[in-house]
Amino acid sequence: MNTLELLGKDPGWLTAVKGLIVFVICVLATLVSIVMERKIVSWMQMRIGPNRTGPGGSLQSLADGVKLALKEDIIPAAADRIVFVIAPVISVTACFMSFAVIPMTGVVNLFGYKTLLQLTDIPVGVLYILAVASFGVYGIVLAGWSSGSTYPLLGGLRSSAQVISYEVAMGLSLVAVFIYSGSMSTNAIIAAQHNWWFGVTLFPSFVIYAISMVGETNRAPFDLAEAEGELVGGFHTEYSSLKFALFFLAEYVNIIGVSALASTLFLGGYHALPGLGFTENWLGGWFTLIWFLAKVSFFFYIFVWLRGTLPRMRYDQFMKFGWKVLIPVSLVWIMIVSTLRLMSNNGASRVVVSSFAVGVVLVILTVMQFMESSKKKREIEDQLGDVLAPSFPVPELPTKKTDALNG
Repeated sequence: MNTLELLGKDPGWLTAVKGLIVFVICVLATLVSIVMERKIVSWMQMRIGPNRTGPGGSLQSLADGVKLALKEDIIPAAADRIVFVIAPVISVTACFMSFAVIPMTGVVNLFGYKTLLQLTDIPVGVLYILAVASFGVYGIVLAGWSSGSTYPLLGGLRSSAQVISYEVAMGLSLVAVFIYSGSMSTNAIIAAQHNWWFGVTLFPSFVIYAISMVGETNRAPFDLAEAEGELVGGFHTEYSSLKFALFFLAEYVNIIGVSALASTLFLGGYHALPGLGFTENWLGGWFTLIWFLAKVSFFFYIFVWLRGTLPRMRYDQFMKFGWKVLIPVSLVWIMIVSTLRLMSNNGASRVVVSSFAVGVVLVILTVMQFMESSKKKREIEDQLGDVLAPSFPVPELPTKKTDALNG
């Protein structure tokens, strides 16, 4: 049965129950993620992590939530009170909305109904997720603007520029997936990966998306919207208590959301690893949820790994990398994928397709080698001082001769 038909037969109360289950999974995943991030980073940096609240520090997230809830709620005098309160609600709502079209399991039995742990599936599901993610940025921008303070405003402006830059690259990285799957539906994309995951066949798209999703979520080394070394705390500097907790929740749910989308588009979604497909029938199909959460956990570990090892980039380096590296590479890759797909659809033999792919790789390697040699040549010229004289007048350095003439 088509998944669209399967989901369309769910009664309203069952859809509400599934929405509650998805919400609970996201909240629990956030609580676990906060503890595990602190433990993993402490392990990487050889220091002690949470170990006091609960067994092994397992209740640290709950303690943080209680602490934030009991803090004094302060609204600055110069703030726009209505927008100041609405901004964190916008951010956290948009993060949860993206899970409406992400399938977390295969076909399961829930209260006597055959269904998927997915609220709905639409033909343009991936575009819906990108649109909702863009909408969530309004919460950050409005939070910075409504605070009535300089540094939150700068953080909001940085975030808007960051999203424009890296959402373009993220969207372009998904074009190759749409070309090979022939659909923008999340279930159709998962079904198209029954032989090979797109993370293997479309590896450049996978890498570009993985980099873009780190910039999209304002995480290190791309956390320039909340760079505490430059902007005190960024867009949420003036927030406290539960309003700050909503931004905190939105950040981690957003990380889980982009990780879930990456698992869906590039790692086969809820399907098992190759050779372990028989496990998908365990627990009446609910074991697929474990596979899905395992893949999401893998991406979350990458997020933590980057935070614990890489320093923050400068803002000019960050923007240059997005506009001058990721976007041009994405455009070139789309042209290559489109050509390969056209050749395959027109009946070209595998030898011809493989020859074209090898030729493209050789051209790219040649260009990279030429750029590297040119860079080394410029470095040698700079060391030897063989550089052009400046076009502006340079005053003469004072010497004993000039001092004698002036004296």
